Amino acid sequence: MDRNARFKGRRIYVTGAASGIGLATARILAEGGAALALVDVNEEGLKEAAVETGGRPIAVDLRDGAAIDRSVQNAAEDFGGLDGVLNCAGVAHGAGLGELTPDEWDRVIAINLTAPYRVCRAALPFLREQVGGSIVNVASGVALLPAGPGATAYVASKGGLISFTKALAAELGPGIRANAVCPGIADTPMGASVLQRPGQVDAEAFLARYALKRAADASEIAEAIAFLISDEASFITGIVLAVDGGRSFH
Repeated sequence: MDRNARFKGRRIYVTGAASGIGLATARILAEGGAALALVDVNEEGLKEAAVETGGRPIAVDLRDGAAIDRSVQNAAEDFGGLDGVLNCAGVAHGAGLGELTPDEWDRVIAINLTAPYRVCRAALPFLREQVGGSIVNVASGVALLPAGPGATAYVASKGGLISFTKALAAELGPGIRANAVCPGIADTPMGASVLQRPGQVDAEAFLARYALKRAADASEIAEAIAFLISDEASFITGIVLAVDGGRSFH
């Protein structure tokens, strides 16, 4: 397979496409010839991502289920269908149970778990029309092994996303594959928000938990995602791939 054309003809809906891992993955998909629906709440970042990748920018607040449904429908109509879905958008929240308000719980679950459900549900009729439909949900290494106290809602949302992905794999096969990627800390805006919390995180001690002793570049996570959404992974479904520098086993 020619890696420079491995996504030619593929039409992929990508959330969280304006920055971080979502943008890094969009770059790889675009380089491989994919047509992209780029979804994010960050309109300025989307415009820049669209210029860089040639994708179609769609500004969506992922807490708005009806807006998600419309965006998927519009993307499918514009492209003449959808072959893949990448749920990369997420929001971090560091509070432990005692400090976690119900409103913050609802916000994190809405963006990190309910939105992927809405995207997949809306995209399902279009994916079923294709050969080799693929879904990749981006969870987190902390869903496999929490990094310590706090982040209760975030950990719960990403753990739910893992189980949701496994359920999709069992339900939607053989026509549609579904896999999850669990990144470790990465050099992204979200990663920086974790490592740069004054007085709360010792970055050197945090990274010492990783066998590779460093944060990932966003492109390193993106390569794993791109592999799973591609036809190169045609016999892989239902897996949870840790791309975390060895923290969850170490």
